[in-house]
Amino acid sequence: MTEALTLERHDTAVTPDGAGFAVYVHWPFCLSKCPYCDFNSHVRHEAPDEARFARAIAVEIAHAAASTGPREVASIFFGGGTPSLMKPATVASILEAIARHWSFSPGVEITLEANPTSVEADRFRGYRSAGVNRVSLGVQSLDDDALKALGRLHTAAEALAAVAVAKAAFPRVSFDLIYARPGQTPTAWKEELLRALAEAAEHLSLYQLTIEDGTPFAALHRSGRLVVPAAEDARALWDVTQETCEAAGFPAYEISNHARPGAECRHNLVYWRSGEYAGVGPGAHGRIEDGSARRATATERHPERWLARVEQIGHGLIVDEPLGRIERTDEFLLMGLRLAEGVDRLRYTRLAGRDFDPGRVAALEEQGLVETTAAGRLRVTAAGFPLLDAIVADLAA
Repeated sequence: MTEALTLERHDTAVTPDGAGFAVYVHWPFCLSKCPYCDFNSHVRHEAPDEARFARAIAVEIAHAAASTGPREVASIFFGGGTPSLMKPATVASILEAIARHWSFSPGVEITLEANPTSVEADRFRGYRSAGVNRVSLGVQSLDDDALKALGRLHTAAEALAAVAVAKAAFPRVSFDLIYARPGQTPTAWKEELLRALAEAAEHLSLYQLTIEDGTPFAALHRSGRLVVPAAEDARALWDVTQETCEAAGFPAYEISNHARPGAECRHNLVYWRSGEYAGVGPGAHGRIEDGSARRATATERHPERWLARVEQIGHGLIVDEPLGRIERTDEFLLMGLRLAEGVDRLRYTRLAGRDFDPGRVAALEEQGLVETTAAGRLRVTAAGFPLLDAIVADLAA
């Protein structure tokens, strides 16, 4: 942490199973809407009133802290939208608001998502001074034609320049790529991935292109004007991804995330390990333990309606409800089996009130899709990960 952020100490409460407590801050604004994106992001012709939104986020942080009680924050994540459209001073003010209500762990991870344009790259040192110690760059491709097709506003050269600036400014850097794009071959993807690995500091997020309902890509796909790789071709691209990253020292610790050992994203690990997290800002989701139940929260998605709601009643929540046993157990499975480490079977039994069906586990083990470790964790094998959704459905049935 830097001197720009003054941290107050509070009594802390340990979250269940040591998974940690995190804070997610959603900044919903973008310069343009990518045609594949179904995130809660919005384009405005005039810049939003940044100071007003920051004040409302601080109000919502105070409301969330009143619900959680004392917590030690293991990670903070500024997501979007495009958080790098915020001024560094705005980021600093939000971090100070968080520090007023919760304590920070000694190694708190503070991540900010950024687009790799030259203008935003110039802000990186300001974000570092504000307290950000990890940046995640939305590179998406190192091919200019692919970037244009994906609706990105930067070139491959600009993206790599931003990565270089980020590595100079922050101790921890990650960037995203999208693969299984139309017409992409395993050979071309391997060349692109090797180039990315040569530039990566410690972490890569590698996502297969998915067609999301309500997006321009969905309309193009329905009309036949956008053709994604067939299942067997996508599997070949998946295999190239795993083999190439493993050989470069970036093994997969989660189905779409690769890191050098020790460089895993701590914030996302809180999600995948079913820890607690407070979500603030338009459209943010949270999971909070209140002593008797795990509560699911969600805020108003529309930025201006969220802002008005916070200013009128002190928060933007539109959902705040306890999760039932089945919902909680299914979520635990869905999130935890994404991890290479898998899930703790004892914790599953405690949540579900029963162990896994031994017949189902045995059948999946016989097919080589899951395994139980010596430490008592059930995990999906490398062969099983491409079939993860079906495995989760089978175990949850």
